[in-house]
Amino acid sequence: MPSIKGFISGLREDASTHSHGSDEPLTGKQPQTIESTVEESSLKSESTVDAKNPFLDPIVAKYYRDTYEKSKYECRERFDPEFTWTEKEEKKIVWRLEWRVTFLACFMFVALQTDRGNLSQAVADNMLEDLGMTTNQYNTGNTIFYLCFLCAELPSQLVSKKLGPDVWIPTQMMLWSVVAMSQAALKGNQGFYATRALLGLLEGGFIPDLVLWMSYFYTGSELSVRLSFFWTTLSLTTIITSLLAAGLLKMRGVAGWAGWQWLFLIEGIYTFLIGLASAFLMVPSVVQTKKPWNKKGWFTYHEEKILVNRVLRDDPTKGDMHNRQAITPYMLFQAICDYDLWPVYFIGLIAYIPTGTLTAYLTLCLKSLNFTTFQVNLLAIPYNVIHIVLLLGITWFSERFNERSFVCLFQPFWTIPLLAILRFWPGSMVNKWGTWVVATLMLGNPYIHAICVSWCSRNSRSIKNRTVSASLYNMFVQAGSIIASNIYRTKDKPLYHQGNSVLLGIACALIPVLLLTKVYYVWRNKSKAKKWDAMSIEQREEYLATTTDQGTKRLDFRFVH
Repeated sequence: MPSIKGFISGLREDASTHSHGSDEPLTGKQPQTIESTVEESSLKSESTVDAKNPFLDPIVAKYYRDTYEKSKYECRERFDPEFTWTEKEEKKIVWRLEWRVTFLACFMFVALQTDRGNLSQAVADNMLEDLGMTTNQYNTGNTIFYLCFLCAELPSQLVSKKLGPDVWIPTQMMLWSVVAMSQAALKGNQGFYATRALLGLLEGGFIPDLVLWMSYFYTGSELSVRLSFFWTTLSLTTIITSLLAAGLLKMRGVAGWAGWQWLFLIEGIYTFLIGLASAFLMVPSVVQTKKPWNKKGWFTYHEEKILVNRVLRDDPTKGDMHNRQAITPYMLFQAICDYDLWPVYFIGLIAYIPTGTLTAYLTLCLKSLNFTTFQVNLLAIPYNVIHIVLLLGITWFSERFNERSFVCLFQPFWTIPLLAILRFWPGSMVNKWGTWVVATLMLGNPYIHAICVSWCSRNSRSIKNRTVSASLYNMFVQAGSIIASNIYRTKDKPLYHQGNSVLLGIACALIPVLLLTKVYYVWRNKSKAKKWDAMSIEQREEYLATTTDQGTKRLDFRFVH
C-alpha cells in the first residue's frame, strides 16, 4: 500500500537524519527497531513473508487495530501484526482461493453473460421480423436495458453491502433468469421493452457486487489478474453460447416455436440452476466459510490468519467496515463527491462505445451480407478467442510494469485504424469476408475493463469508497452502452458510414483522456508528497493520529496510475 510504505520510509529517513543531529528520543517505536524486527523475523525462515508488513510500526498497528474494533470488522480476531508465514504456505492457500473464489466468480458470470448476450444470437434467427420490429426499435430496447441497468447499479450495491454479496448475488441471478425465460413468450415490441427493463433492473449491480466480494480475498495486484480471468469468462461464454445457439436456433418449428424462443427458455433454465448452486457455494468472508453442509469450512485457523493478514498488509483499509454494514446516506454522498476517482469514471464512459456498438450489430450485419444463421453464430467465435489472448496479455503487462494509463493506450491504437477502414471503405469494395475480418479484429481488441475496475478499487482507499466507486464506474460504462446503442441508425444502413465516423471520433478522444488522467494523478501525488515531506516525524505521527482527512484526501495516500 503506497501510503503506509511511504509513511514508514519517511520515518526511516527522518530517523537517520535525527540520529546524526540530536540525542532527543523519538516518539513511539523507533524506525531502527522496525528494521531490526524485519531482519529478525526474516531469520526465522528464508521465505517468511514479513518484509512488506506496514504494521511493524506500533503507531500504524494501534491505529488500525482500533479501526477494526470500531467497525466490528468480521476478521479482526485474526489480525496479528507480528504473525509470520512462509511463501510456500501462502501460495498453497492462494491456489485454493482460485477454485473457491475466482472459479466460482467466473462460473456465476456465465449466468450474466448468457442472459444479457443471447439477444444478439436471437436476432440472427429473424426475431425482429417475427415480432414485427425495426432495428430502431431494437435500439430502443437495448437503450431501455442499459438505462435500467445503470439505474440499478448503485441501489444493488447498497443492498449487497447490507445483506452481503453471498446472499444478494444468488438472489439476483435466480430472479433475472425467470425474466430471461419469459422472453420465450414475446409477441411484440411492448413485451420486448418490458423484459429488457426488468433484466436491466435485476442484472444491474451484479458486476460491482462480485468485484467487491472478490476484493475481500485478494490483494490489489492479484485482483487485477483475477478480473482478467473474470472477463475472459465473457468471451468463453460467448464462444460456448454461440455453439449452443447454432444448434438451438435449428429447433425452429419444434412445438410451433421459433428457434429464438427455445434459446431464451433453455438458457434461462441453465442460469437459474447456476444461481441456485451459487447460494450454496458463496461465503461471506475468509473466516465465515462453515455451513451446515460444510461443517469444517474452507480453511484452518492458521490458514485464516494467513489470508486475513496478507490482505490487510497489502491494504489496511479493507477492514474499516464489516461485510454486513450498510452505507449511510452521508457515506454515499462523500463517496460520490470523491472527485479524484472521476477521471477513471470518464474513461469507462467512452472506452467501450466503439466495440459496444459493433457487438450489438455484428450478427445483423453478417446476416445482411447473406451469411446463414448457422454461419453467423460460428463466425462470432474467432473474435472472442483473440479477445481472450489480448485481455490476459494487456492485464498481465499492466501489473508486471505497474502502469495503467500508458498501457490502456493500446486499445485506441488498435481500434482507430480498423474503424478508419470501416468508415472509409467504399461500398463497391466491401465484401462479406473482408467485413468479417475487420469486424473480428475490431472486437478482439485489447480490452482494458479489468485494468480500470482494479484501478478504481485500488484508488478508493476504503471499503466505503470501494463499494460506491465500483458502482459509479460501472454506471458510466452503462451510460456509454446507451450511447453505443443509438449510433447505428436504420437510415445509415448497410455500411453505417455516419455511425462509424462517430465511433472513430470517440476512439480518438480516448487518447487525450488517458494522457490527462496520467497527468492528473502524477500532479495529485506530487502535491501530497510536498506537504508530507515538509512535516517532521512528530508532525506525521500527530497527523496520523488526529487527522479528519478521509480516504483519498489523506496526505499519506498515493494514487496508482
